[in-house]
Amino acid sequence: MVIHWLLLKVVVLGAVLGPYHNPLAAEAAADDPITKPGCRSTCGNLSIPYPFGSRDSDPSCRNGPSSFEVDCDDSTDPPTPYWYDKSSNLQILNISLEDHEMRITMFIGQDCYNSAPYAARSRTIPSLVSGQFPISNTKNKFTGVGCDTAVYFLDRRGDFAFGCMSLCNDIAEVTNGSCSGIGCCETSIPRNSFGYNISIASFKNHTDVLRFNNCSYAFVAEIGFYNFSSGDLWRLELDKAPLVLDWAVGDKNCSIAKKSGDYMCTNNTRCTDAENGRGYKCACLKGFHGNPYLVNGCQDIDECADSNKNQCDEVNGQCTNVVGNYTCSCRKGYHGDGWKDRQGCTANASHLVRILVGVGAGIAVLLFSAGFLYLGIQKMKLIRLKEHYFKQNGGLLLQQQLHERDRTTNTTKIFSAEELEKATNNYDVSRIVGRGGYGTVYKGLLPNDTVVAIKKSKLVDKTQIEQFVNEVIVLSQINHRNVVKLLGCCLETEVPLLVYEFVNNGTLFDHIHNRNKSFKMSWDTRLRIASDTAGVLSYLHSAASIPIIHRDVKSTNILLDDNYTAKVSDFGASRLVPLDQAELSTLVQGTLGYLDPEYLQTNQLTEKSDVYSFGVVLVELITGKKALSFDRPEKERNLAMHFLSALKNNRLFQIVDGVIANEGNDEQVREIANVAKRCLMVKGEERPTMREVAIELEGFKEKSSHPWMSNVDLHGEEALHLLGEKTHPTVYMDGIETMNTGASDSMKNLVMTPVNSGR
Repeated sequence: MVIHWLLLKVVVLGAVLGPYHNPLAAEAAADDPITKPGCRSTCGNLSIPYPFGSRDSDPSCRNGPSSFEVDCDDSTDPPTPYWYDKSSNLQILNISLEDHEMRITMFIGQDCYNSAPYAARSRTIPSLVSGQFPISNTKNKFTGVGCDTAVYFLDRRGDFAFGCMSLCNDIAEVTNGSCSGIGCCETSIPRNSFGYNISIASFKNHTDVLRFNNCSYAFVAEIGFYNFSSGDLWRLELDKAPLVLDWAVGDKNCSIAKKSGDYMCTNNTRCTDAENGRGYKCACLKGFHGNPYLVNGCQDIDECADSNKNQCDEVNGQCTNVVGNYTCSCRKGYHGDGWKDRQGCTANASHLVRILVGVGAGIAVLLFSAGFLYLGIQKMKLIRLKEHYFKQNGGLLLQQQLHERDRTTNTTKIFSAEELEKATNNYDVSRIVGRGGYGTVYKGLLPNDTVVAIKKSKLVDKTQIEQFVNEVIVLSQINHRNVVKLLGCCLETEVPLLVYEFVNNGTLFDHIHNRNKSFKMSWDTRLRIASDTAGVLSYLHSAASIPIIHRDVKSTNILLDDNYTAKVSDFGASRLVPLDQAELSTLVQGTLGYLDPEYLQTNQLTEKSDVYSFGVVLVELITGKKALSFDRPEKERNLAMHFLSALKNNRLFQIVDGVIANEGNDEQVREIANVAKRCLMVKGEERPTMREVAIELEGFKEKSSHPWMSNVDLHGEEALHLLGEKTHPTVYMDGIETMNTGASDSMKNLVMTPVNSGR
C-alpha cells in the first residue's frame, strides 16, 4: 500500500511538472511566428513567444526588462528553460500569450525535528523575488502541512503578511483531501504580491506528535496541484510545486500607454489594463489570431477553411471569408439564409417537398415547446432549491422571531438572492473590499442608492441553525454608534449572507501602519478611537441583553469613517454567552499577535480574552508598530512582549510612535500605557473589565478635550454621571432607549448554546 501511494505521488508530480508539449505547436509556429525573425523560438518543449526572449539571443529579441529573459540550458536532453538564468533554479513550465500567465517551479519549505526534544534535523525556507511579475491571486494557494504548525507568507515589499495554523493530536483526526486546519491548512493569495518569504513555526517543536509527524511544510502552489493525504504528515514526497505568475508589459495603463512612443499593441489588437500588478496586456481582436506584440502578428482567421469555425450549412451552403469574420449564403438552386442553425438552405421544391417542410416545421415547434417546458421545470427547481436553502438556514424561524420581536419598528430585512446579486454585479471580483478567516466582504449598491457591505461567510454548521438565527436577531438589535450596523441577511443561498452598513474610510490598521495616513493620526484622535472601541466592548460584555464576546478584536476589525469615528466590525467569530455561564469551552480561533495566551492554553473563552486583544490594539495606537512582525529582531517580533519589556525597563518613549512623541502628552501617554499593561496581564483574573477600561479612557479623553478638568477624579462614582452612565445600564434596540432591568420577554426565549464553528 505504501509503495503504491509513493508511485502515485511520483506519477502526479511528473504529470504536473512535466514539459507542456502541444503536437500542433510546431505546425502553428510555421504559419504564425511567435517571435521576431532570426530569434530563438523554443527551448526544449517550451515555446518562447515575444515579448519573452532567449538570454543567448540578441537583446532586441525580447522586451527590455530582465523579467522577460529565458535562460536555456542546452546541456540537458531535452534543453531545460529557466527564468532569468539557470542559477535561479526557477524552471519555466509554460508561457501563455492568451492568458498572460507564466508557470514556474518553486521549492517547498520544510522544518523537520528528530527524536531529541528541541533539536531541528533540517530546515529549508524558500523565498521568491518575482520582479515585475505578480503572483497570481486567482490561480495559487498558500498551504501549510503538519500537526504542530504555523506558517506565514511575508510579502517581500513589507506591505502585508498572513498565514494559517494546522493543529491535531492524532493521525485519526485528519481527513484526506481536506485542508481545514487539522493536519493541513490553506489560504488565498492577495493581489499585487511581487514575491515572498516563507516562515514556518512550531508551537511545541513537534514533541507531542513526533510519532507520526516530525516535519512542517509550507508552499505556494497552483490550485489543484496538491491533494492532502494523511501519509504526507510523515513525509511529503515533493520538493517542488508549480506556481503561476501573471505578466503584463510596461508600467502604465492602456489610456496612458497609447499616447507614449513605446506602446506595444500592434494592428488588429485590443488593450486591457492588468488586474494584478501594473502595466497592460495586448490580445488579438475576435476573428484574428497570432502574437499581438509582433508587427502584423494578428492575422485574419479563415473560418471557411475549418467547418468547426463557421456555422454555415455544410451541405448546400457556401462560406465566404471576410477580414475578421465570414458570411454564409446558399448555393445556386437553393434558397434560405445559409446558416445551419437558422433556416438553412433548401431546394426550390415541389408541393410534396413543401408538405415535408411543413411537417418538419411542426416537429420543430414541438421540440421548441418541449424545450420551453424544460426551462420552466428547471426554473421551478431553482425556486424550490431557494426555498429549501431558506428553510435549511432557519428562514422561517427568523421570520417568526422578527415578527414577535417588534411588529412596528423592526428594521432588519431579509433580502432575496436576486437583490444581492444585482447589488454586487453578480459578486464581481472588483467589488471585493476585504477577505478574512470567516468569509469575503463585497461592496454593494441597493436600488435606493444605499451603499452596503455584503459578507459571504463560510459554510454554517447545520446543527447550529437556531444559534445562527438567534445571533442574527441579537446583533440586529445592537444600536450603538460605534458598531457596524447589521441591516439584514439573505438565506436563499447555501451559505447565508449578512448585510451591514458600509464604512468608507478603511481600517484602523491601515491608518496606523500606512506612512501616508499615520501622520494624520494625532494623539487626541488615537485616544478617541481607543475610548470609543473600549466603550463598544464594554457595551457588548455588560449592557447587551445577552453578553457577547467578540473573540477577534484587532485593528483590522476596527473601521473608520470620514470623521475617524471607530466602528467595530466582523462578528463572524463572536460568541453569545448564556446568562448562567461566565466562560465557554471552544476551539481556539483568533489572530496571532492578538490571542489571549490564557485562552490559547486552556481553550476557556471569557470576556477577559477581549480585554487582552484590546490591550494589543492600544499598544498599536501608542507605538505605531504591528502586533506581529518577522521583520523585527526575534525579541521584538511579538509587540505585546516587546512593549511590556520596554515599560519594565523604563524605555517606553523609545518605542512610542514618532507622530505623537513630540505632541507634549508624555504624562498621558504614560498613563494610557499603564492601562495597556494591565490589559496584557497573563492571568485573566488580573486584568480589568472592559467597563473599567472604558471609564478610564473616557476620563482621559475628557481631560484632553477639557484641560480644566485635569484635577477632577474621573475614576470614582462621579465618573459614571460625567460619562453619561445611569444607575441601570441603558440598552438601545431599534432606536428605542430602555432600562436594562432584565432580558425582554422575547429575548428570554432565546436558548444560547456554544457554537463549535465560526460563520
